[in-house]
Amino acid sequence: MPSFPDLSAPLTGPVAALRRSAERDIPEVLIAHQDDPELYLRLGLERPPSGAELGRAIDAGDDDLATGVGVRLTIVAAGDDECLGMIDVHEVDWDHLRAEAGIWVAPRHRGRGLAADGLRLSGRWLLEACGLERVELLTEPGNGALRRAAAAAGFAEEGVLRGYLRERGRRVDVVVLSLIARDVEGDGR
Repeated sequence: MPSFPDLSAPLTGPVAALRRSAERDIPEVLIAHQDDPELYLRLGLERPPSGAELGRAIDAGDDDLATGVGVRLTIVAAGDDECLGMIDVHEVDWDHLRAEAGIWVAPRHRGRGLAADGLRLSGRWLLEACGLERVELLTEPGNGALRRAAAAAGFAEEGVLRGYLRERGRRVDVVVLSLIARDVEGDGR
C-alpha cells in the first residue's frame, strides 16, 4: 500500500507553515477547544477531546502515516512552531487517489489567512508530492469561513449532499469542495 512521503521539513507559505503533528501540540489543542466550545461539534465529535485521547491520536498518527491511512498536520505561523490549528487528512483511497481533509484554526488566530494558506500548502503537497489526484473538504452549508478559505486556496465548490452525514443522532447536509491535480498544474505557485 502506498504511504505518505517523509515530511521532515515544514511546508512553508507566506502566512502559514505545516509540520507533522506532535505531542507538544496537545496543550494548544485543548486551549482551542476551551476557547471555542463548539469546535468539537464542527469537527463531528461527540465531545471535546481529552489530553489522553489526543496523545493516543498522535501515536496512532505515526501508524496512519506509515500505512498511508492518513496524516495530521499542524498549522503554525511561518517561522514559528506554536500550534495554531490542524489539518487532518483521512478517508485516503489510494485506489482512486483521493482523500478527505478537515481543518480547524484556534479562535484567537482566525482571520489571518492561516486556513487558506494551510489548505493551499496541504493541497499542493497531497496532489504533487503524495501522488493523490483529488482532495475533498466537507463542511456544513453555514460554515462560510471555511468555504471562503477553501475558495482562496483554489478549492472548487461542487454542491450540497443532502442528509449525507449522521451526527449526534440526526442527518446533516454538507457542502463538497475539491481540489484536483489539474487545479494546481502550472499555476506558477
